Amino acid sequence: MNVMLKTGVATLALVASGVAALAADKVVMQIDGAAVPFYSPLYAGVENGFFADQDIEVEFIYAGASDILTNIAAGNVDFGFPNGDAVVAAAANGLPVKVVHTTYQRGIGALLAKAETGIETYADLKGKTVAVTSLGSPNYLQLQVGLQDAGLSLDDIKLEVVSTGAIVQALQSDQVDAIVFSELRKYNLEGAGVDVTMILSNDFLPSFGNVVVTSSRLLEENPDLVKRFTNAVTASYEWVIDGHVDDALEISFEKYTPTWADQKELLSTAFKNSFVASVWQSDLTREKGLGAADLDAWQANADILAKYEVVDEAPKAADFVVDPSSIGE
Repeated sequence: MNVMLKTGVATLALVASGVAALAADKVVMQIDGAAVPFYSPLYAGVENGFFADQDIEVEFIYAGASDILTNIAAGNVDFGFPNGDAVVAAAANGLPVKVVHTTYQRGIGALLAKAETGIETYADLKGKTVAVTSLGSPNYLQLQVGLQDAGLSLDDIKLEVVSTGAIVQALQSDQVDAIVFSELRKYNLEGAGVDVTMILSNDFLPSFGNVVVTSSRLLEENPDLVKRFTNAVTASYEWVIDGHVDDALEISFEKYTPTWADQKELLSTAFKNSFVASVWQSDLTREKGLGAADLDAWQANADILAKYEVVDEAPKAADFVVDPSSIGE
């Protein structure tokens, strides 16, 4: 082999090794439910290059929370984005899953009632008709805990089960006096001209909406990847919080959730008044950064789930919840 040919081969080898070194890690993130604008910070994170900045190429797929956690434990997907209650149940059942980014610092369950009913506290529900979507929903548990804190029980109200698609209309048309559902529906009702009273369930039952989870194995074997992934999630949410709600929604509508575009105004209001104001941020995140883990709140949630027999025994929060700042240390 002549000198020029050797030099060419050596140059190609160096280029190839450089490309390999720069190749992004391909990961799969399974998200709770379906593609909806509420996940727009993640979509914006991809389109703005925040994941690429961490040398990560992410693919989003969707499933129910329990399936996500089963897949995480089995190693079928790298990261998941289920709700916190499902994670507690998975941990209680011994699944090797870890919360590595408490993205939603609180749950978004709430009791909603028309202001004209005079319902302002759970004590005011005595003798009233209250709807939930199912007896297995987190909102049903929230109703029970709220009633107990007010010195009442399910025997003191008339309970109705109304489907997800009809429960807001049931309140609007006065079929029920109150619903325990999502605080986000407050904005739908107000948009329809209804004056609404809202009691956040998180005020008496600490809980969490969507959180980033991975397997114990991936966290142990590749903490650098997990750290970079949580960094990308944080950067994505920080961008939205820092004045880019409408930009993130436009990204979502354009590429991920086009059928929601006509709801931009309502969604923008919900994002600014709920998510940015107090769901993604808290006193703890202002101290430690987005995704910070409040282990006391996680433990309180697990203990209540055990008390109401949602899980057989409360797992220890420290065994399945990790603060992102500690990953890799």
